[in-house]
Amino acid sequence: PRGCRAAAVSADLGTREGVARAAEEAAAAFGEPDILVNSAGLNLRPPMGELGDEVWDATMAVNLEAPFLLGRRFGPGMAERGFGRLIHISSQQAFRASLTSGAYGVSKAGLVALARSQAEAWSPRGVTANTLVPGFVMTPLNARVAADPELVRALAGRTLTGRNGLPEDFAGAAVFLASPAAGYVTGQSIFVDGGFSAH
Repeated sequence: PRGCRAAAVSADLGTREGVARAAEEAAAAFGEPDILVNSAGLNLRPPMGELGDEVWDATMAVNLEAPFLLGRRFGPGMAERGFGRLIHISSQQAFRASLTSGAYGVSKAGLVALARSQAEAWSPRGVTANTLVPGFVMTPLNARVAADPELVRALAGRTLTGRNGLPEDFAGAAVFLASPAAGYVTGQSIFVDGGFSAH
């Protein structure tokens, strides 16, 4: 039988100390990583006029600063070794305002720019940096929207596939971006959204 070893690290990515601790614990498990997927996120959506400092700071810390800090920690080592993959999970809100984008949309747009900057810095030495852009996916992060059946149907109707996304829809794209086959794909936003962005 085939398989692999895995290790779990529990951390608060909302603080610089928590990010640093998580990075060191992750590296201690199996050595310096060659692939980093930034998928943690906060999805707080108060109206823009009511967006307070606490929500702004928390959203930026988890959605944008943690990926930056983790990339800064691991990217140079990947470049020294000649291979690395940085994959960020972005959002439709990085490209269009909808569903009270607020701080969430700003943070996800920042990830798109972060990937380009990382690609500029490290792709000449074998490290690619890209974002995956989902459509609407039924996950706990989207519980607020998922609680409105009419809105869920409307979002599915905006896709070309006629349905909303499932977490497993992203496995193939993520594996591709993490593989040697994606060595010439960098600084890009890959839309895995059932055609939502094309409709």
